[in-house]
Amino acid sequence: MQSRTSYICTPMIKIGAIELPDLPLLLAPMEDVSDPPFRHLCKKHGADMLYTEFISADGLIREAHKSVKKLDIMEDERPVGIQIFGGEEEAMMRSAEIVEAARPDLLDINYGCPVKNVVCRNAGSGILRDIDKMVRLTEAVVKSTKLPVTVKTRLGWDDHSIRIVEVAERLQDVGIQAISIHCRTRSQMYKGTARWEWLSKVKENPRLTIPVFGNGDVDTPEKAVQMVKQYGVDGVMIGRAAIGHPFIFREMKHYIATGEYLDPPTLSERLAACRTHLEKSIVWKGEKLGILEMRRHYGPYFSGFPNIRTYRSRLVTTENLSEIFAILQEIEEHYSNEENLLCSPAQKPVYGGIDA
Repeated sequence: MQSRTSYICTPMIKIGAIELPDLPLLLAPMEDVSDPPFRHLCKKHGADMLYTEFISADGLIREAHKSVKKLDIMEDERPVGIQIFGGEEEAMMRSAEIVEAARPDLLDINYGCPVKNVVCRNAGSGILRDIDKMVRLTEAVVKSTKLPVTVKTRLGWDDHSIRIVEVAERLQDVGIQAISIHCRTRSQMYKGTARWEWLSKVKENPRLTIPVFGNGDVDTPEKAVQMVKQYGVDGVMIGRAAIGHPFIFREMKHYIATGEYLDPPTLSERLAACRTHLEKSIVWKGEKLGILEMRRHYGPYFSGFPNIRTYRSRLVTTENLSEIFAILQEIEEHYSNEENLLCSPAQKPVYGGIDA
């Protein structure tokens, strides 16, 4: 049995004025997922730092409602970073000023999103085809805000253009204060295995002094420990593994501290998280949109429940809030005697089109 004291020891992590605990666990920015209701649950269950969904620089400048709405942050979720994406310096500089007015703790630049309609604008991972432009754009953003600036990126455009060691150093030199690396190329999208060995190569660069956070395929406590002990990262960023299972942060923290597994969440805890998510979505988005957008979360929340399809079908078709809460109560009563309802992360549904 492992000692009750943490068996991984890392120094305090600092990003600007932000102080993070030893081996911080970060919630990845995920489009259509990392909104305030979801961030609330991840913070409650142990996430040390949170990121918003990515926000279009062009949308902020145009004051598009959907983009501006994503600037909303709550005091109880700090420290929190607002992430932006774009391919033009002027737009990114102007959007950085808008972000600063929203008072996040840091500004993050997205160089990782592989989705076609982002890439075609030379934004997201599209900019990995032009590293010089990536550096110029980053420097422009750093100079246009007083906020700490961080970057989330991928290894490269494809297997033939992986320059992540050089990229991390050059971005540090123009002022970023941390980098998160999703260990896939753009051409991989979300397929194949994340190549964590590149994290070691980045960390072994003697000129690199900023924190490096690892991302990609971290879906169990053991993998979080492996990423730190074997590859030397300063913290771990969790994305898709948290969808429908915000408890993963507390599970990882417990394992990191003790080497032991935490008991899985009870049925009541899982349903309570789902209800809280729904309630906060309605408060933040309004009843109609809150009900509609919550539908994508029921599958992950109830993954592993035997014969759940009928209940889930009802949840994603009704527009009546009282009926939704009644169905959730039915689920609680029906499954109250079931055991081992918590599925392994590998069995969980996977979202498409998110940057995690």
